[in-house]
Amino acid sequence: MVKPPEPRWHASIVVLLTILLYVTLPSKLTLGPVWAFPLVVLVLLVPLSIFAPYRRVESPLQRGTSIVLIAIVNLFNVASVIELIFDLVFRGGKGALSGQHLLLAGGQIWLTNILVFSLWYWELDGGGPQVRDGARSENELAKADFLFTAMLADYRKSALIDPAWKPMLLDYLYLAFTNALAFSPTDTFPMTGMAKVLMMAEAVISFVTMAVVVSRAVNIIS
Repeated sequence: MVKPPEPRWHASIVVLLTILLYVTLPSKLTLGPVWAFPLVVLVLLVPLSIFAPYRRVESPLQRGTSIVLIAIVNLFNVASVIELIFDLVFRGGKGALSGQHLLLAGGQIWLTNILVFSLWYWELDGGGPQVRDGARSENELAKADFLFTAMLADYRKSALIDPAWKPMLLDYLYLAFTNALAFSPTDTFPMTGMAKVLMMAEAVISFVTMAVVVSRAVNIIS
């Protein structure tokens, strides 16, 4: 059975969540005026949601816009990480974030990191959602970037495995979440250099964010 194409609104909700997390950060952790990020993102997201609501048939412009959109979200979040480090190193005294605000802001940045890399994995794995949609199952993708557990199981021997299974955005969100916590693959493995670089980048940003928050918290306690 061929599954229907994956709608874009799943990813749109993820992007809207990143906007919400960003605009509620302290102003000293944002890049430029706080309205700049949602404005740039919505200028790209709204047309995509209207003219390409499904990821089955896309023009190169639509695919390119999707990638640029994720890159912009990633750029602003990395800028927030840098500002967070700057706040700890150079504003350790007067003007620094309080322990409560630092913990909350660090959690927002960390969660945004998970969301943006789930979008990267979803957008790039196996050539993208449009290419994956053309396969009857994930096993037909000869150039898949991630090896999921369901791809290793034999559906002919287990009724638990759907023969038409293909990863959806939720699968990539789970992958990003576990990688941000464990700093390593759990049940999904990177198969290509691109996948490994993406997972390393996510783990580094996650580690730095957590290290900054923990070190500041220890300093406040002591």
